[in-house]
Amino acid sequence: MRTLVIMRHAKAEASAPTDFERRLTDRGHADALEAGGWLAERVAAPDDALVSGAARTSETWEDVATGAGWDLDVAQHVDALYSAGSDATLDLIRDTDDTTQTLVVIGHNPTVGMLAQLLDDGNGDEEASIDLVSGFPTSAVAVFEVDGDWDELEEAGGTLVAYHVGRG
Repeated sequence: MRTLVIMRHAKAEASAPTDFERRLTDRGHADALEAGGWLAERVAAPDDALVSGAARTSETWEDVATGAGWDLDVAQHVDALYSAGSDATLDLIRDTDDTTQTLVVIGHNPTVGMLAQLLDDGNGDEEASIDLVSGFPTSAVAVFEVDGDWDELEEAGGTLVAYHVGRG
């Protein structure tokens, strides 16, 4: 059984010279640190992380990893995640090496929220599924169990075992 964590970046500033350069607010940093602590209690340290190259997602990863006590160096900064839709993001997940047992993906809405809903097979935590369809705000985290190889992951291919919104 593999673990897939889908997360939306934490709260970011309203503007910057470009959207790609928007950084986390103080609240965003606190929320991401809290989400990292929550994840550390439920998920093994990731073998790999796919993180959008945008400033706010990179900072979210750094804070989550710090809050969880994880190795920062497992992250791959993937600029394609910035504008990828749910299908393209799923393709990136499918390209994950089969030695990876735990994968974290940190990106942007609406993509990550839609992807999390598409992956949910409906057989997991009922309350988490209800929360998931209610929205995917900043610092939202969906944790899935995935049975099978990454390259075989399809829609409804994950069992949602936990959902959390980091609030520091």
